[in-house]
Amino acid sequence: MKNNNYERYLVTSALPYANGYIHLGHCAGAYLPADIYVRFLRLQGKSTIWVCGSDEHGVAITIAAEKEKVSPQEIIDKYHYANKEAFEKFGMTFDIYSRTSLSIHHQTAREFFEDFLQKGLLLEKEEEQFFDPVANMFLPDRYVEGICPYCGYDKARGDQCDNCGAYYNQLELISPKSMITGQKPIVKKTTHWFFRFDLFQDFMEKYIESKSTSWKENVLQQSRSWLKEGLKERPITRDLSWGIPIEGIKGIEPEKAKGKVMYVWFEAVLGYISATKHLIIELEKKNEQVNTDWESWWKNPKTHYIAFIGKDNIVFHTLLFPALLYARNDGFILPENVPANEFLNLEGQKFSKSRFWTIDLRDFIQDFPDESSIDALRYTLACNLPETKDSDFSWKDFQLRNNSELAAIFGNFINRTIQFVLKNFNGKIPHLSENYILLKHEWNTLINLLLNNSEFDYSMFHTLKQNEIDLAKGLAKSFKNATKNLEEFKFRDAVFEIMNSARFANKYFNDEEPWKTLKTNPEVCAKTLYICTQLLYSFAVFFAPVIPFSAKKIFEALNLEPNLGEPNYGTPSEDIWSNILYFNLDEGMPIKSPGILFPNFDDKVIQKQIEKLGKSPEQIWEEKRKNRISYQDFEKVQLKVAKILEAERVKKSKKLIRLVIDLGMEKRQIVAGIGEHYKPEELIDKTIVVVVNLEPVKLMGIESDGMLLAANSEDGQKLSLVTTMNEIAPGSIVK
Repeated sequence: MKNNNYERYLVTSALPYANGYIHLGHCAGAYLPADIYVRFLRLQGKSTIWVCGSDEHGVAITIAAEKEKVSPQEIIDKYHYANKEAFEKFGMTFDIYSRTSLSIHHQTAREFFEDFLQKGLLLEKEEEQFFDPVANMFLPDRYVEGICPYCGYDKARGDQCDNCGAYYNQLELISPKSMITGQKPIVKKTTHWFFRFDLFQDFMEKYIESKSTSWKENVLQQSRSWLKEGLKERPITRDLSWGIPIEGIKGIEPEKAKGKVMYVWFEAVLGYISATKHLIIELEKKNEQVNTDWESWWKNPKTHYIAFIGKDNIVFHTLLFPALLYARNDGFILPENVPANEFLNLEGQKFSKSRFWTIDLRDFIQDFPDESSIDALRYTLACNLPETKDSDFSWKDFQLRNNSELAAIFGNFINRTIQFVLKNFNGKIPHLSENYILLKHEWNTLINLLLNNSEFDYSMFHTLKQNEIDLAKGLAKSFKNATKNLEEFKFRDAVFEIMNSARFANKYFNDEEPWKTLKTNPEVCAKTLYICTQLLYSFAVFFAPVIPFSAKKIFEALNLEPNLGEPNYGTPSEDIWSNILYFNLDEGMPIKSPGILFPNFDDKVIQKQIEKLGKSPEQIWEEKRKNRISYQDFEKVQLKVAKILEAERVKKSKKLIRLVIDLGMEKRQIVAGIGEHYKPEELIDKTIVVVVNLEPVKLMGIESDGMLLAANSEDGQKLSLVTTMNEIAPGSIVK
């Protein structure tokens, strides 16, 4: 192993099956919390890697392939790359997003299998299993359906009832039928290998109890429940054509190994190890002097291993995977914490692909491609993470969180501070007068005392007045609480505290009334804006784990290289998190506008998304078809090319711009609601398309005789005028 003399953080997230698209429930379960956490660690300068990847074997893949009438390889390629792209756009900062179909993973899993076989930890057993004589194959559990022997549910799967949650042997199913041919299967003997989990009962009980004060109660309860029933031998192979074959493994007769692959539950968790190996291989391709290897993470007592999962994966990560690592007896570390989340519901109901009651991440990004919208989703989900019980995502809450918190609180402070500096201080951080020359020193001293819970007398500060002291106290409280909550995986509470810091900043701005002191006491006004601009940097770092795209815009507005906790492949770095409340910016530094960070979402945009739920893509398309008009109706609309001659904003309106246009034989005045997307000076001489036979209307008292054409994005965030590709005379008819 290479250099192991420093603390490391190894973070994993459950490997999603490559048989469908990631939805928002998945994001809230194992991925967004992990991304927030690893960004937080990296901003602290800690050596961190986050590994994940696609789970690409097993029956779920073959079933998806059969439904889509393609090969399993085509299925995993389709969903792996689609989910990888969606994750990237969602801001997930995996150090590696690997695949269990890679040879490095096959090799790793076969090494574990062979090691266990040689140690006598695998038991070869002949057992009875359902066999479909028509399809000429043994039936894995998901290929059998019948009546649950416990609750009578008539669509129970071969190994588990989705209705009552009971686990059982597939032979216990009542009235079983093959999901391939619909025929009643026969019972036939087959050989399989079982892992001796029963040998590790005592060790696993001690391991789980050692976590009794640090793990979530839901994780402990589910783990203890399994241990109470007693760990049993568990099959590690199955009859299947798609998976990691055991043929060629030393110690297994070739005839018995034929047609056998590793059970996906066994090899998938080993994907975390193979993904780490994959990461090192990729790094070495880029730089031969990589100062780490995979064992430095997995066999290092200084590594903190944190596994993020949903509640349906708890026992695999608290019992089964740790037992495999321990059984290998080769120095592997075990999970230090498994902060599993409960389930996220959608508008009060469970996510369901079959009922189209779902929001796939890729579909959200398609409808809301702007980075501000993606940050709004991250923030909304973070505020509603199902950390201790099932929670809910609703479109109305998404709208409220964006409009009333991100825009009205956080975005409001950023915008008002920067606009005030641009307008009144020549776009630079204000210089402090002689009276406030000690301000930076006193502020940093106060913050240091507050963060260390030291007692002090406020009279020792001469440049800091009550408003500054209250601000510092509020910020220090939010910072300490947020940091503690992030360390304890209480992300909802952490996000609440982070947003609270923006509330304190807004209150300070309001109480100081710089719009008044600008005239009555300019040096006080400069002091106020000096402090507020320092907080721009503080918030760029503080909010980065939650809304990284917006944080990046603030860094760029300050002309600084963004530090958002992006992957650095385990390299220790500078701790900037601990210093964010101190004053870090120099007087006179230039600032520029980042634009509106969070535009409001209109009711119509949100309602449109609500109406999509429960409808298939075909239904949505059919509804659109019903709104078609006849060709004769469309002929009534007269379209002409026009050239913009004049453009000016309508007073007291953010949206409206008054235009004077040339239609060839005449000039007209129209009023268009494009002011949030175009500046008047940008419009002069543009060639546009106008509806010319509308009845004139008055907008804010100004007559508008016509309507220009523009394309609006699905979420209403982008607008583009319809223009001509080539020069054409004003008044030309558009057909």
